[in-house]
Amino acid sequence: MTSFGERRAALARTADAADLPAALSALTDAWLAERFAAEAVECGFDSVNEAGTGVALVAVGGYGRGELCPGSDIDLLLLHDDIDTGNLADRLWYPIWDEKLKLGHAVRSLAGTLELAASDTDTATALADARHLAGDPTLTARLSEGVRADWRDNASGRLDELQRAVSRRHSQSGEVAFLLEPDLKTGRGGLRDAHAIRWAKLAGVELPAADNERLAEAYQTLLRARVELHRTTGLRSDVLSADDQDAVAERSGAVDADAFMAEIAQAGRIISFLSDQLWSSVARQQSELAAGDVDISGLSIRDGELVIDGDPSTDVVLVLHAAVQSARSEVPISRASLDKLAQRQPQFPDPWPQGARALFVELLSCGRKAIDVIETLDYFDVWTRVLPEWAPNRNRPQRSRYHRFTVDRHLLEAVAEAARFTHRVARPDLLVMGALLHDIGKGYPGDHTQAGMRLAGPIARRCGWSSDDADTLVRLTQHHLLLTDVATRRDLDDPLTVATVARATQTPEFLELLAVMTEADCLATGPMAWGEWTSSLVSSLVEMTSEHMSGADPSQPSHRRLLTTEVVELMAAGETALRVDDDMLTVVAPDERGLFSRAAGVLALRGLDVLQADAYSSPAGMAVSSFRIVPPDTPVDWDRVIFDVRRSLRGHLALEARIAERARVYRRRRALSATRAATSVTFDAESATGATIVEIRTEDHIGVLYKVTRVLAEMGLDIRSAKIQTLANEVVDSFYVVGPDGPVIDEAHQREVELALRHALT
Repeated sequence: MTSFGERRAALARTADAADLPAALSALTDAWLAERFAAEAVECGFDSVNEAGTGVALVAVGGYGRGELCPGSDIDLLLLHDDIDTGNLADRLWYPIWDEKLKLGHAVRSLAGTLELAASDTDTATALADARHLAGDPTLTARLSEGVRADWRDNASGRLDELQRAVSRRHSQSGEVAFLLEPDLKTGRGGLRDAHAIRWAKLAGVELPAADNERLAEAYQTLLRARVELHRTTGLRSDVLSADDQDAVAERSGAVDADAFMAEIAQAGRIISFLSDQLWSSVARQQSELAAGDVDISGLSIRDGELVIDGDPSTDVVLVLHAAVQSARSEVPISRASLDKLAQRQPQFPDPWPQGARALFVELLSCGRKAIDVIETLDYFDVWTRVLPEWAPNRNRPQRSRYHRFTVDRHLLEAVAEAARFTHRVARPDLLVMGALLHDIGKGYPGDHTQAGMRLAGPIARRCGWSSDDADTLVRLTQHHLLLTDVATRRDLDDPLTVATVARATQTPEFLELLAVMTEADCLATGPMAWGEWTSSLVSSLVEMTSEHMSGADPSQPSHRRLLTTEVVELMAAGETALRVDDDMLTVVAPDERGLFSRAAGVLALRGLDVLQADAYSSPAGMAVSSFRIVPPDTPVDWDRVIFDVRRSLRGHLALEARIAERARVYRRRRALSATRAATSVTFDAESATGATIVEIRTEDHIGVLYKVTRVLAEMGLDIRSAKIQTLANEVVDSFYVVGPDGPVIDEAHQREVELALRHALT
């Protein structure tokens, strides 16, 4: 006969995700009821399942709801009516532990349980879902009635505590709808929000029937995903990490991970919206709310909500008036008004009516306060009647570790960041609109920048901007990656770098707009996209470009960031010297081929990622290499690093073998992208002064910089500078090199270099 654990494991493997929580709960119910009957008799209880015996086994929490997932706790309460239960609890709990199941357990009297529930919200919510399993059914019934009475009698306090708990949880767990790695249970719009709505019903607050149907559908979407996540990982984590999304999507029968995550996002939006509606209703009931007219015909404030009294079908711009008023005053648009907009709001005409563009810019300029307003309008399919091009970006995931949010939320976050910086530009209207449009092409086929450029012009002209302003918005979309790409992948000491940016930006006014929009975009992307180092590089590039536009004309690379006074003195001494300054390692040594790669190899061996590297060879035969590392989580043992670099320069360290061994022991976290990054090698002799740029894109792995620089040295190329960048699972490394015959590498040599690089990186 198979054991309970074997039956449970088989069921968890084979049952449909939609049926598994109830089936797993039913299987556990039967087993526990059997165990209870047997153990109660052993402990001296006779008719254990009859009224009056005074002891009962009760399922609470998620198990009480009948929603056991593979990784769920089994939450149990051994309830008694002030009688001695002996060692019944131990006889029940130990077999559960023997089955390697996670158990949440308590033994309490009925009076003690109700007393605790009255003072502890967590207990009150767990008991709200209590369900009888075995023993005295009247005892469980008395518990349930006492819990319901407590919720009714203390409704105001219970709702207040619940609302505070919901707010705390949201601040800690982020949003299911817009985060790329959502917490299905505790995130805003997650399963726990639906539970809170369920508990609020006990205190007399309930959603309309139609909303309850939508809530149930969205809840089942997340619950099925949680089941498949547990089955995929074998863990109880509720965070749907990027590493697991492909596998969970496949198990769920989705077309692909992007489609699956879009379904998750939509479910999260539904639950979070309905949760917000319910708690807004609670706040209105508990407060003295203002009423009055708004200085706009067709709008008023009643019971703390913005009400649209006018007819949006005849006043197409009324929706923008309402949105601006709602964002400015932080008064939500009433549900009835949102339903009215959903039913009657027409598509905005081309061109927009007089005054619509100014209202649209005013709404965007409200910054973070505009996000909820716009997302609410989008929930009711109203935002796309203002901006139809938005639709393909709704709920669209971004498979990049740089990004935190879906495309639609990223655009609104970028607008919110841009709105903080409007004082820094002469045209704040173009700044916030550029932020809204810069990634609008991501929902369309092909390169997102090219698609965005095709969309931006017609959108701008439809809104009422002039042809020149529309061209500016197209160029902002075209060049929205320019400053970060150049700053992190090109040598800022090369005058051609600055000249290239100056040609693209054309005017100081456009450069100003682009610089601020770049910062807003990166801040909205996430901490990996905009840190102190990236900020300083972009600022330096903008400053140098501005100087170039004003007439400055540096004719030669200066290496000014590399050749400090100390470095120049060390080079003059002609000795090998190593210096560490914060996260920067500088190596000065007699010039010889492979010096750069050996130092890079030691950093890889010690698990240090290089952010930027520079190199310079003097006519006197000395070379300097500098490496700025990504600050690690733990302090760097620089003494050990320096010791190993000295050994490697003397040829006393088997770098290749040791790096290969480290790569076997450690591995990078698997990347977000659905496919491996392909290796590509390009040569550019036009964009550098006195050098050829070799740009290598390849899959990130331990020692990739060492392998690349070793090959370049073996192929007779001297590295003048390097920029190292990691994008998700892909590295993009740019090297300024000089060949044996000068800065230009002939085509035959290029082919051999590419062949050697591909071989080394395969």
